[in-house]
Amino acid sequence: MSAHQYDHGHTVAGWVGTGIGSVGAAVAGVGVCFVSGVLIAGGLGIGVVGLLVTWALHLAGWGKGPGIRPRDEWGWRVRDSGARAGHDKCLACRLAGRRRVAGSGRTAEVAGGVSVRGEVSVGGEAEAAAVGADAGR
Repeated sequence: MSAHQYDHGHTVAGWVGTGIGSVGAAVAGVGVCFVSGVLIAGGLGIGVVGLLVTWALHLAGWGKGPGIRPRDEWGWRVRDSGARAGHDKCLACRLAGRRRVAGSGRTAEVAGGVSVRGEVSVGGEAEAAAVGADAGR
């Protein structure tokens, strides 16, 4: 149980990403001070590695999606049970191909890589045709 009154999103993915990103920013800052392109590029590279590590930890369940988690999942050492299905409105989950259907625990794949605005639902051929018509706009 966390001592906080609010869900601040303290997660393993967040802490690890912040640590790696801080090291990358420090290396890039030293590169700026010493006018070293190698150190600046190295710092930026470390930042990219931090981004990828954070993304992988998020997808493995050590992060959190947008919004407030249930109170029993507020601790930073608690693994997210809904990560495998993807989080609603989560860019990291969408980039990984995980898309949660609004109102259910199922995921929906968008055919042909077409992005659909609004809520995604799994339905019959009539709904698929309507989604295809909306994607053409």
